[in-house]
Amino acid sequence: MSSISTHHRFRDPRSTKYDFLASVLVCCPGCANIAHVVAGPEPAGVHDPDLFAPRRLVCRNCGAAKEWSRKGVALHRDRDEPATDPYFGVRLWLQIETRHGWIWAYNLGHLDLIRRFVQAPLREGIPWHDHGRKMTVVARLPAWMQQAKNRHEVLRAIARIHASLLCA
Repeated sequence: MSSISTHHRFRDPRSTKYDFLASVLVCCPGCANIAHVVAGPEPAGVHDPDLFAPRRLVCRNCGAAKEWSRKGVALHRDRDEPATDPYFGVRLWLQIETRHGWIWAYNLGHLDLIRRFVQAPLREGIPWHDHGRKMTVVARLPAWMQQAKNRHEVLRAIARIHASLLCA
């Protein structure tokens, strides 16, 4: 029996950032409130739940709506700049800048995965011999987010991101 409870243990679920693109929370380009990027209407008879499936940006506050259909997808790569959604290039809602860099997430599931990883003192990654181990969300987190000395700062930043949802 392990002396460390499952509450303090994190096992990489092998989630990639593509697993969190079904619903993305963004800043509305019209009113700067929360908007959603979700799967858009698909042509009759076509079921295509992939990265290039049609998407729709919808704001419930101002009624803004945009359609995206199989244009280029730009996944965020610059750690020193605010993150944007891959379809419309609009700023993500769930992000905050720290002294080390930006913490961002596509949706609450993505943010929760990062939070669970950061708060766990025991983190079990994917075995070194397993293919694709560097492609998971937690394996690709910046080194500063993975360091125990930054744990409290990262968790406070994640709490502030959660609080931004209550204010919106």
